[in-house]
Amino acid sequence: MIRYFESPGEDNTEEVIELVIERAIERNISHIVVASSSGKTGVKLAESAVPKGIKTVVVTYHHGFSKRGEWDMKAGNVKKLKSMNVPIISTIHALSGAERSITRKLGGPSRVEVIAEALRSLFGQGLKVCVEISIMAADCGVIPCKNDSEIIAIGGTGEGADTAVILRAAHSNRFFELEIREILAIPRKR
Repeated sequence: MIRYFESPGEDNTEEVIELVIERAIERNISHIVVASSSGKTGVKLAESAVPKGIKTVVVTYHHGFSKRGEWDMKAGNVKKLKSMNVPIISTIHALSGAERSITRKLGGPSRVEVIAEALRSLFGQGLKVCVEISIMAADCGVIPCKNDSEIIAIGGTGEGADTAVILRAAHSNRFFELEIREILAIPRKR
Protein backbone atom coordinates (compact mmCIF):
# COMPACT_ATOMS: atom_id res chain seq x y z
CA MET A 1 0.00 0.00 0.00
CA ILE A 2 1.40 3.39 -1.00
CA ARG A 3 1.23 6.19 1.57
CA TYR A 4 0.29 9.43 -0.16
CA PHE A 5 1.05 12.67 1.68
CA GLU A 6 -1.05 15.73 0.88
CA SER A 7 2.03 17.93 0.71
CA PRO A 8 5.79 17.41 0.64
CA GLY A 9 8.22 18.21 3.41
CA GLU A 10 9.76 17.49 6.76
CA ASP A 11 6.46 16.87 8.57
CA ASN A 12 6.29 13.45 6.89
CA THR A 13 9.68 12.23 8.12
CA GLU A 14 8.60 10.19 11.14
CA GLU A 15 5.88 8.37 9.23
CA VAL A 16 8.21 7.63 6.30
CA ILE A 17 10.76 6.11 8.68
CA GLU A 18 8.12 3.93 10.35
CA LEU A 19 6.81 2.70 6.98
CA VAL A 20 10.30 2.00 5.69
CA ILE A 21 11.41 0.01 8.74
CA GLU A 22 8.22 -2.05 8.63
CA ARG A 23 8.58 -2.79 4.91
CA ALA A 24 12.30 -3.57 5.19
CA ILE A 25 11.52 -6.20 7.81
CA GLU A 26 8.61 -7.63 5.77
CA ARG A 27 10.70 -7.91 2.58
CA ASN A 28 13.94 -8.88 4.37
CA ILE A 29 15.72 -5.85 2.90
CA SER A 30 19.06 -5.31 4.59
CA HIS A 31 20.05 -1.83 3.31
CA ILE A 32 18.38 1.57 3.49
CA VAL A 33 19.95 4.61 1.87
CA VAL A 34 18.75 8.05 2.97
CA ALA A 35 19.41 11.60 1.77
CA SER A 36 20.44 13.93 4.56
CA SER A 37 22.07 17.31 4.06
CA SER A 38 22.72 18.18 7.71
CA GLY A 39 22.60 14.61 9.02
CA LYS A 40 19.39 15.14 11.01
CA THR A 41 17.22 12.79 8.92
CA GLY A 42 20.06 10.29 8.71
CA VAL A 43 20.36 10.14 12.50
CA LYS A 44 16.58 9.71 12.89
CA LEU A 45 16.58 6.78 10.47
CA ALA A 46 19.71 5.18 11.92
CA GLU A 47 18.32 5.31 15.46
CA SER A 48 15.36 3.22 14.27
CA ALA A 49 17.05 0.96 11.69
CA VAL A 50 20.45 0.06 13.16
CA PRO A 51 19.07 -1.57 16.35
CA LYS A 52 16.96 -3.82 14.09
CA GLY A 53 20.04 -4.95 12.15
CA ILE A 54 19.22 -2.90 9.04
CA LYS A 55 22.28 -1.31 7.45
CA THR A 56 21.81 2.40 7.00
CA VAL A 57 23.75 4.58 4.56
CA VAL A 58 23.54 8.38 4.63
CA VAL A 59 24.14 10.24 1.38
CA THR A 60 24.81 13.95 1.54
CA TYR A 61 25.97 16.84 -0.60
CA HIS A 62 29.56 17.03 -1.71
CA HIS A 63 31.83 19.46 0.10
CA GLY A 64 31.35 22.97 -1.30
CA PHE A 65 27.78 22.34 -2.48
CA SER A 66 26.24 25.25 -0.57
CA LYS A 67 29.34 27.28 0.20
CA ARG A 68 32.81 26.93 -1.25
CA GLY A 69 35.09 24.85 0.94
CA GLU A 70 32.41 23.96 3.50
CA TRP A 71 30.36 20.87 4.26
CA ASP A 72 26.65 21.00 5.17
CA MET A 73 26.79 18.04 7.61
CA LYS A 74 26.60 19.08 11.26
CA ALA A 75 29.50 17.82 13.38
CA GLY A 76 27.20 16.43 16.08
CA ASN A 77 25.24 14.39 13.54
CA VAL A 78 28.45 13.08 11.96
CA LYS A 79 29.62 11.96 15.41
CA LYS A 80 26.30 10.18 16.13
CA LEU A 81 26.31 8.42 12.75
CA LYS A 82 29.91 7.30 13.14
CA SER A 83 29.16 5.95 16.62
CA MET A 84 26.50 3.71 15.00
CA ASN A 85 28.91 2.67 12.18
CA VAL A 86 26.72 4.35 9.56
CA PRO A 87 28.62 5.22 6.36
CA ILE A 88 28.29 8.82 5.21
CA ILE A 89 28.66 9.24 1.46
CA SER A 90 29.61 12.76 0.37
CA THR A 91 30.11 12.92 -3.38
CA ILE A 92 28.95 14.73 -6.50
CA HIS A 93 25.33 14.35 -7.48
CA ALA A 94 24.86 11.50 -9.92
CA LEU A 95 22.27 13.43 -11.93
CA SER A 96 24.14 16.71 -12.24
CA GLY A 97 27.75 16.72 -11.01
CA ALA A 98 30.17 18.48 -13.33
CA GLU A 99 27.38 18.77 -15.89
CA ARG A 100 25.76 21.49 -13.76
CA SER A 101 28.93 23.55 -13.95
CA ILE A 102 28.96 23.29 -17.76
CA THR A 103 25.31 24.31 -17.92
CA ARG A 104 25.95 27.34 -15.69
CA LYS A 105 28.95 28.41 -17.76
CA LEU A 106 27.81 27.61 -21.30
CA GLY A 107 24.03 27.23 -21.08
CA GLY A 108 21.80 24.44 -22.30
CA PRO A 109 20.96 21.42 -20.14
CA SER A 110 22.97 18.22 -20.18
CA ARG A 111 21.40 14.83 -20.77
CA VAL A 112 21.69 13.83 -17.10
CA GLU A 113 20.09 17.10 -16.04
CA VAL A 114 17.20 16.33 -18.39
CA ILE A 115 16.78 12.94 -16.69
CA ALA A 116 16.82 14.65 -13.29
CA GLU A 117 14.26 17.24 -14.36
CA ALA A 118 12.01 14.59 -15.88
CA LEU A 119 12.02 12.59 -12.62
CA ARG A 120 11.47 15.77 -10.56
CA SER A 121 8.64 17.06 -12.78
CA LEU A 122 6.82 13.76 -13.16
CA PHE A 123 7.23 12.26 -9.68
CA GLY A 124 8.55 15.03 -7.42
CA GLN A 125 11.88 16.01 -5.91
CA GLY A 126 11.86 13.16 -3.39
CA LEU A 127 11.69 10.41 -6.00
CA LYS A 128 14.44 12.07 -8.05
CA VAL A 129 16.54 12.12 -4.88
CA CYS A 130 15.85 8.42 -4.20
CA VAL A 131 17.15 7.49 -7.64
CA GLU A 132 20.16 9.77 -7.35
CA ILE A 133 21.32 8.72 -3.89
CA SER A 134 20.99 5.05 -4.71
CA ILE A 135 23.33 5.55 -7.69
CA MET A 136 25.77 7.54 -5.54
CA ALA A 137 25.78 4.82 -2.85
CA ALA A 138 26.16 2.08 -5.46
CA ASP A 139 29.13 3.85 -7.03
CA CYS A 140 30.75 4.06 -3.58
CA GLY A 141 30.23 0.32 -3.04
CA VAL A 142 28.14 0.56 0.15
CA ILE A 143 24.92 -1.05 -1.10
CA PRO A 144 24.34 -4.31 -2.95
CA CYS A 145 24.03 -4.20 -6.74
CA LYS A 146 24.54 -7.84 -7.65
CA ASN A 147 21.86 -10.15 -8.91
CA ASP A 148 18.38 -9.08 -7.88
CA SER A 149 19.20 -7.35 -4.56
CA GLU A 150 16.72 -4.73 -3.40
CA ILE A 151 17.29 -1.72 -1.19
CA ILE A 152 15.07 1.04 0.14
CA ALA A 153 15.87 4.66 -0.74
CA ILE A 154 14.47 7.64 1.15
CA GLY A 155 14.43 11.19 -0.22
CA GLY A 156 12.65 14.41 0.42
CA THR A 157 11.64 17.83 -0.75
CA GLY A 158 13.70 20.44 1.02
CA GLU A 159 14.33 19.09 4.51
CA GLY A 160 13.27 15.79 5.99
CA ALA A 161 11.81 12.80 4.17
CA ASP A 162 8.58 12.48 2.21
CA THR A 163 9.35 9.78 -0.38
CA ALA A 164 10.51 6.18 -0.13
CA VAL A 165 10.92 3.46 -2.73
CA ILE A 166 12.13 -0.10 -2.99
CA LEU A 167 14.50 -0.43 -5.90
CA ARG A 168 17.15 -2.53 -7.52
CA ALA A 169 20.16 -0.25 -7.50
CA ALA A 170 22.56 0.33 -10.35
CA HIS A 171 25.90 2.03 -10.82
CA SER A 172 26.01 5.29 -12.78
CA ASN A 173 27.49 3.57 -15.83
CA ARG A 174 24.50 1.18 -15.82
CA PHE A 175 21.80 3.76 -15.03
CA PHE A 176 19.12 2.10 -17.16
CA GLU A 177 19.41 -1.13 -15.15
CA LEU A 178 18.00 0.65 -12.07
CA GLU A 179 14.45 -0.51 -11.34
CA ILE A 180 11.95 1.16 -9.04
CA ARG A 181 9.94 -1.79 -7.78
CA GLU A 182 7.65 -0.25 -5.15
CA ILE A 183 6.71 3.26 -4.14
CA LEU A 184 6.20 3.19 -0.37
CA ALA A 185 5.47 6.88 0.21
CA ILE A 186 5.20 9.98 -1.98
CA PRO A 187 3.56 13.42 -1.81
CA ARG A 188 0.50 13.92 -4.00
CA LYS A 189 1.45 17.54 -4.66
CA ARG A 190 4.82 19.01 -5.48
